[in-house]
Amino acid sequence: MKHIKNTFLLLLLFISNSVLAQTPVLTVNDSITKSYWMVSAGYNFVDDSGAIFDDLVAIKSSWNAVAYPSQLSIGKFFSNGLGVEALASYLKYNKGKLVDGQILDNELDFFSFDMRLNYDLNKLIGETGWFDPYIGIGPGYSNIDGMSRYTGNATIGFRAWITEKIGLNLNASGKWSTKSAATNYKQYTAGISYRFNIKKQLTEDGESKLALIEKLEQDRINDSIAFANQQEKERQKQLAVEEEKARLAKIKKEEEEAKAKELAEIKDAISSLEKISFGFSSAILKSESRPTILKLAKILEAHPDLVIEISAHTDSRGAREFNQKLSEKRLKSTIDYLLSFDVKAENVVGKAYGEDKLLNECDDHVKCSEDKHKVNRRSEFKVLER
Repeated sequence: MKHIKNTFLLLLLFISNSVLAQTPVLTVNDSITKSYWMVSAGYNFVDDSGAIFDDLVAIKSSWNAVAYPSQLSIGKFFSNGLGVEALASYLKYNKGKLVDGQILDNELDFFSFDMRLNYDLNKLIGETGWFDPYIGIGPGYSNIDGMSRYTGNATIGFRAWITEKIGLNLNASGKWSTKSAATNYKQYTAGISYRFNIKKQLTEDGESKLALIEKLEQDRINDSIAFANQQEKERQKQLAVEEEKARLAKIKKEEEEAKAKELAEIKDAISSLEKISFGFSSAILKSESRPTILKLAKILEAHPDLVIEISAHTDSRGAREFNQKLSEKRLKSTIDYLLSFDVKAENVVGKAYGEDKLLNECDDHVKCSEDKHKVNRRSEFKVLER
């Protein structure tokens, strides 16, 4: 079950990451310029041949210009589409050009200063990205070789943004003189604009995309947190299991150590008992051995699950077959007396060895004293492992 849970969570995380991989990404197309400052520089061309709308492109006969950049402007533009711009221009009326219906006989200096209120047509037609059409109106002042005039100006143009900050600027202006004695004229501009201190804002589509990105990211975070929490729960659960195992193992070890200690104490108590000795060729318990069997009985009563082995032995004198039967009789007399003290028969295992397990060198080939033969006539006790 744990494996299934982890697999399911990993699958959810994989799906979440797959969705995240398909998450939309904000691009430059998802934002619009909110406000900025702009400077422009370029060439300006003046057609002062007469009426505003006559011969709009009579370049050869009517347009005046110089061979170097001749117009400079600076302006501030706002998020509502409006912008305020100041422009200064300079050029020469060229000899041989048509000015106010007359062909010039010599060059004349021209300069002008204009203020213009612009409006970004993208606010009406929708954001077009790189293409930025606009219209503008405002007052102006111009001077031709010392002759001054004030004008009301109307402009139409566009900027084509090559990068976020740099773009081409093309426009055409009609300039109407405020005095009937002065002529109206047309002015054209071609230059480069540079924007700075740009502040941007998202489009409606960009706002929707950002909301979706934030939702998907929050979903991913929530999935990651849920996965981490589940992993932590599993870790805590596993830790609890391991702690419980360690606790039980400790208890078991303590119990085993206690049993081992108890068994060692029992073995020490039994090993400290005196051996049961018998007379030569006799299986009758001696009176001095009976207290030893009583002590053994009390140990068995105190530890009812204890199993002991009683082994009976003879010395080497006599025939082997006789000695084997004699040891069996000694075993029986020892066990019978022990069982008379509320000791259960299943707690006792008996073994008769005859003369097979002598405690000294006194076998059939060695002559020994009675005291040495007495050592081998015995019954012994041994605790069997539980």
